Amino acid sequence: MNRRLWRRWLTAGALAMAVSACAGGVLNTPINGPIANVADQEGWPLGPDQFGSTVVGVAFSGGGMRASAFSYGVLNELDRYQVTTDRGPERMTDMVDLVSGVSGGSVTAAYFGLRGRDGLPTFRSRFLEQDAEQGFDTDVSLGNVLKIVSDGGVNDRSKFPKWLDDNLFDGATYADLFARKRPLVWIAASDIYSRVPFVFEPITFSSLCSDLSKVRLSEAVSSSAAVPGLFVPLNVENFGSSCGGHVPQFYQRGATDPTAPATLKASAAALVRYRKDPEKFRYVKLLDGGLTDNFGIHSLAIARTNRDRPYMPMTAEQAVRVKRFLFLVIDAGRGPAGNWPEHLASPSGMELAGIVTDVAIDSGVYKGYDYFTTIMNGWQNDLRRWRCSLSSDEVLKLRGTLDGWRCGDVVFTVGRVSSEDAGPELRKTMDAVPTRFKLDRPTLETVIETGEIALRNNATFRKFIKGGPRRLLTAAADGDAPTP
Repeated sequence: MNRRLWRRWLTAGALAMAVSACAGGVLNTPINGPIANVADQEGWPLGPDQFGSTVVGVAFSGGGMRASAFSYGVLNELDRYQVTTDRGPERMTDMVDLVSGVSGGSVTAAYFGLRGRDGLPTFRSRFLEQDAEQGFDTDVSLGNVLKIVSDGGVNDRSKFPKWLDDNLFDGATYADLFARKRPLVWIAASDIYSRVPFVFEPITFSSLCSDLSKVRLSEAVSSSAAVPGLFVPLNVENFGSSCGGHVPQFYQRGATDPTAPATLKASAAALVRYRKDPEKFRYVKLLDGGLTDNFGIHSLAIARTNRDRPYMPMTAEQAVRVKRFLFLVIDAGRGPAGNWPEHLASPSGMELAGIVTDVAIDSGVYKGYDYFTTIMNGWQNDLRRWRCSLSSDEVLKLRGTLDGWRCGDVVFTVGRVSSEDAGPELRKTMDAVPTRFKLDRPTLETVIETGEIALRNNATFRKFIKGGPRRLLTAAADGDAPTP
């Protein structure tokens, strides 16, 4: 999320609140359409061969172009490793089954989901090396301040989504993403009325009787990166019960269960609210996903709270095959900045607005990460218990063979990769990189390199790699990477 620009807009907006202006020709028509039958999209989330014995998931945080480039560097490093699986030798970038993204990280997540490892070189040339701010107006002027007052933002959906389509996504929709089957991609924005993440996935859109397959990836990414004030909130239309869809049972229970996790309860209440009164809640208003989940881990956390089956969101067939599950949260955030702690005087009003925003977002995401690690640990334990409760006949039916079957042989590994893993000098450099959607070439190279080094040095990743058969495809820069 572009915090510096947001601070400037908040300040300018405060100076102009007394000024009235007529609404301009803002384009805020919904980015979605209806679906005739909810059954048409129920089979999309997971293909039958989605997971093998080794599962890899990544979540890309927000942070503008810095986040896009840092996560790209992590993928570059990941691509250097080949792991032996039940499918044979595979590059780790080809093994990514789950990917989520928020704000700047959503651009990388969506493009990687669409193009896979073959798209890494073109992502660099078509996005990272470009000035994406050509796609929207960042000028702090009186005219733009009046747009904020009258329209709710400066840039409507006619701008950044079009730039993304023209320069990166080529008009691709979720139908193109689903056609690849793998990886499963979650893009998250923020539902600013319900104050919860809004995830672009079939469950969400089925509940609204909307056709996710026709939503453009550029619109989903733009929603995820829509900084308040800089962008007009994007609209997703609620079509009520016209398609026969419903809010899943575990969501309905979560909305009323006093013991349900707060994250599930709030998200469930939002879906139930929109479904019960579609006339009153006809439009879901979306802004930057970093407002509610800057690590992009909400999607899997919510999917895991479906306790109807202990292996969810895997299928039973997938759950008996998996042995190792690695999930990495790629954190492109920056550390504290500013020299105001050196002085007795308090921060100025403009600086204080930014500080309060940073505190609220950062404290929330780290608590969210702790919650996520607890959920993943619980999922591992639930999965072990379920597997060990199966009879031999049940295992044979699900797995096709008893050869090599050990019910407790499943380990989940969760880690956070940040610039801290790259060392103090690169961490300091990263802290100085602004949250914008453009980077000069030397800064871009540094951010990408920091992502590569950070993954290479990350203790969680190194432990995972050393825990199974693997091969390093290129020479290691630090001289201490896994060997064949």
